[in-house]
Amino acid sequence: MMNLKLKAAELRHDIIQSLAAAKSGHPGGSLSTIDILTVLYYQEMEITPENFAEKDRDHFILSKGHAAPALYAVLADKGFFQKEELLKLRKFGSLLQGHPDRIKTPGVDSSSGSLGQGLSIANGLALAKRLDGSQKGVYVLLGDGELQEGQIWEAAMTAAHYQLDHLIAFVDNNGLQIDGTNQEVMAVENIGEKFAAFNWFVLKADGHDVDSLTQAIQQAKAYKQGPSVIICNTIKGKGVSFMENQVGWHGKAPSTDEAQRALAELKEAY
Repeated sequence: MMNLKLKAAELRHDIIQSLAAAKSGHPGGSLSTIDILTVLYYQEMEITPENFAEKDRDHFILSKGHAAPALYAVLADKGFFQKEELLKLRKFGSLLQGHPDRIKTPGVDSSSGSLGQGLSIANGLALAKRLDGSQKGVYVLLGDGELQEGQIWEAAMTAAHYQLDHLIAFVDNNGLQIDGTNQEVMAVENIGEKFAAFNWFVLKADGHDVDSLTQAIQQAKAYKQGPSVIICNTIKGKGVSFMENQVGWHGKAPSTDEAQRALAELKEAY
């Protein structure tokens, strides 16, 4: 059985390499989400290069599209494209744009980047699966700062109204966004109580612990009365000591020296 903790450390290494090569991008949120993506793509979801063209499969929406380097690292490792493409991130003509592009990038289910839209897209996919009689799941990853978008709550109301039990949302709750802490910019707490008020099944997990995430996902899959949300407690920049909990690393790529320091730390981890 794959060691998912070690796999996440390996993917963090790929994230830093791609961002350093691009000289732009978003390390903080990519590093805080990679454990969630690792559990989903390597354990819970059935999304592969072989079944991607099929309709009756699991779907994943990265609503917080600026965390694209994390998704790209996973897709490359899963064989959707060559790993060498990671070093072309954000380059002219590259498969890998700064935010996910479902037309250009193999393995991407939905273009994203304009925050607040991913949950609505996930609703549509979940409704379509119900019409098709599919038992496959729809998974969507939201940022906590993204919850400041009103469309999120319209979509939350819709998902509960139609009792979309195939839908599982994850909130990357790292407490920071581009301009500061969530509390300073626009307080979003208490996230769990807000979703509960919209009739969602609310779960909490350590977003960096495989067992905690696995347990929450299994509970969400077993719940059949409506949509589920897993509030994942995470650390922005997780895995690189000088990036952790630092708002300045939301959207700043590491320099050559900083990348070398980060890669040295991550190599020790796996």
